[in-house]
Amino acid sequence: MAEKVKQYRLPDDPITLDELKSFLWAAATHLRGQIDAAGYKEYIFPLLFFKRISDVYDEQFEGFVCEGGVEYAGMQVEDLPIRIPDGAHWRDVREVTENVGNKLVEAFIAIEQANPAKEMDGRKIGGLEGIFGPKDGWTNKAKMPDNIITSLIEDFSKYTLSLKVCPADEMGQAYEYLVGKFADDAGNTAQEFYTNRTVVQLMAEILQPQPNESIYDPTCGSGSLLIKAGREVGNNNFSLFGQEANGSTWALAVMNMYLHGYDNAIIRWGDTLRNPKHKEGDKLMLFDTVVANPPFSLDKWGAEELENDSYNRFWRGMPPKSKGDWAFISHMIESLNAHGKAGVVVPHGVLFRGAAEGRIRTEILNEDILEAVVGLPSNLFFGTGIPAAIIIFNREKKNKEKVLFIDASKDFVAGKNQNSLGENHINHIVEVFTDFHDNQKDAGILEDKFAYIATLEEIKENDYNLNIPRYVDTYEEEAEIDLAEVQQKIAQLQTELADVQKQMDEYLKLF
Repeated sequence: MAEKVKQYRLPDDPITLDELKSFLWAAATHLRGQIDAAGYKEYIFPLLFFKRISDVYDEQFEGFVCEGGVEYAGMQVEDLPIRIPDGAHWRDVREVTENVGNKLVEAFIAIEQANPAKEMDGRKIGGLEGIFGPKDGWTNKAKMPDNIITSLIEDFSKYTLSLKVCPADEMGQAYEYLVGKFADDAGNTAQEFYTNRTVVQLMAEILQPQPNESIYDPTCGSGSLLIKAGREVGNNNFSLFGQEANGSTWALAVMNMYLHGYDNAIIRWGDTLRNPKHKEGDKLMLFDTVVANPPFSLDKWGAEELENDSYNRFWRGMPPKSKGDWAFISHMIESLNAHGKAGVVVPHGVLFRGAAEGRIRTEILNEDILEAVVGLPSNLFFGTGIPAAIIIFNREKKNKEKVLFIDASKDFVAGKNQNSLGENHINHIVEVFTDFHDNQKDAGILEDKFAYIATLEEIKENDYNLNIPRYVDTYEEEAEIDLAEVQQKIAQLQTELADVQKQMDEYLKLF
């Protein structure tokens, strides 16, 4: 049994971000050898969230006590954003020495039930139903024995995670750090919930959401892309909406929003294509900015069920049954309002595959809502080493009948398991895109071997093919060879070889 930390409430000295990261990762390492790395998130994140809300609750309760006494505080906590019922606090679980997993589950359920979603403007806002994710693993002693759970609890008890000690921004950064660490450890199982943070930054800076805008991610994973897009606004005057098909990953996203201080974000659980959750009446809800990194070329995405889609998202054409890329893109475009913009990460096949996808691409190009295609380096994403691209749509694009092509495939920082974009690479892409986005531009080369502006007519002549090498010429001429110099070096080498051969012959005569 793990030794109890002597003090539950430590002095309210701020914890540094590095200290927080180190302590959280150290706690996670208790699970090595007990469960696969891919399962870390199902245990560490619920505990982190539980500890955080318990400490914040204490902090707020103590504030009310200072204001008006214990009785006054007892009344005020009923109106807090998150309520902790009697017997469901972190310290209640910490006091248990046997069947600890069962006590944890009881606390999780009590908290979820005490914090239902609120109805607002016909929509459910907030709520913690299901936020702690699957609970069976906690009560399986073969998988999670009491000593392991107790060790985790004691590790988390070493620090107070109140708002004073650990502000929301810092807590959010630590959460994102853990997501990345878990993804590194889990390898190719991580793509469902994690997008390379440098790609997230690039997309957010390209789209530049503005104050008062609504931001939506239909395949939000752990919510990192949504949060980064929101931060790009520069203040908290925006609204976040997301949907995620995987229940465990949806719970991560909801936790992520709370830990970043975005309590009013609306994150729904469900299949976006088969059952979109963000609606106004019987129509799709429309947004100012839509961002997504959907699963690449998803098989069995629901083509049969959606042949007569009630939201008419596929009026441009039905995507192939075995590749859902254009299904997600179609959903995103149909979720844009009259001045909306969208950015989506796609495999390169989306740019040039023919048949049904070619017909959809033709319709979209003729609508003149495609603004840019940005080619990315290879090995940026978990589960695939292939290069991807970001395509940008804009219902109010300034450069009519023109599309910007950027080839950033050679701009990356090499990593052991995964490449990334450097800050200089991101800045370069954003500067070129912003120049095109903000200003009227003539067709042709915008930056040699990097950016090209194609007219719609030129794209038509290329059979609506958006493959980047058709537009951005990255060919590097080989340096001219001085044949006379080469001949001279050959002659010199032949002379040296003859000398060596002579020396060898003289040496062999001695034997």
